[in-house]
Amino acid sequence: MQLFKSKTLIGHLAAFVAYLIFGLNIVICKDLTTSNLISPIALFCLRSIGAGALFWIISLFLPHEKVDRKDFPKIFMASLLGFFLTQMTFLLAISQITPMDCSIINSITPINTMIIAAIALKEPITLKKAGGVLLSFCGVIYLIVSGVYSSSAVAQTSVAGVVLIILNSLCFSLYLGIFKPVIAKYSVVTFMKWIFLFSTLMALPFAGKEVVTADYASLPTNFVWELAFLIICATFVAYFLIPLGQKNIRPTLVSMYSYVQPIVAIVISIYVGMDTLSFTKVLAAVTVFAGVLLVNYSKSASK
Repeated sequence: MQLFKSKTLIGHLAAFVAYLIFGLNIVICKDLTTSNLISPIALFCLRSIGAGALFWIISLFLPHEKVDRKDFPKIFMASLLGFFLTQMTFLLAISQITPMDCSIINSITPINTMIIAAIALKEPITLKKAGGVLLSFCGVIYLIVSGVYSSSAVAQTSVAGVVLIILNSLCFSLYLGIFKPVIAKYSVVTFMKWIFLFSTLMALPFAGKEVVTADYASLPTNFVWELAFLIICATFVAYFLIPLGQKNIRPTLVSMYSYVQPIVAIVISIYVGMDTLSFTKVLAAVTVFAGVLLVNYSKSASK
């Protein structure tokens, strides 16, 4: 079975853990951005500098890998779409949209990715694949409508928040659907160290002054821990795992794991006593992952 081949299994685990972290990151980022202690662009710059530094340090202990000059423009565009625009739109939107609306809009990411991959990589849209995406989409909508999320975090969803989350979904879908060839060409560390270098250079003109002059000593302890999670887990670890997943499974399938995020919200809400496990949520979770499996067993472009 394809799922249990070693490389395929690594791809599935990498995508699952990455989106598990992204699910936690929704809660963390909402708290960070609504605190108004550091601006969204400065938060982005800090995570880009921190994660980039970690990738460059690790690269010093690995065999040197040369990047072809012709690939630098592609890596720059991957950085622009997959990190700079994706994360900036999310950080700007998260304080202007309810978790429910954010999740519903982000549910279109696998559909965008499937269409983009079909155009860019000639990945076929088979009946199984389309059915799997639709099945998972129905599962996550059923989960959301059943009341997993509370909209009390913000008064209402703004038009700007909706537009930014749509752009967020589209940018990340383009990244997943277009750049698999260049990602597969290099090691994860080599690829990501350049991704974060480019994203840092893009952010510094907008946030350099604030990053340098911010009074970090006065930041609350919980804010510092959340910032550390944002940089180390939600950026360094997650963005190490995403290309690892892209190397081993198809782009559409990687994006399917975005449906893990609502499941994470259930676990968190149950853990803190805000929610209880119900048949509705179990059924929704089964539906989501059944869709993932259906996409996995669809015909790949190589076949």
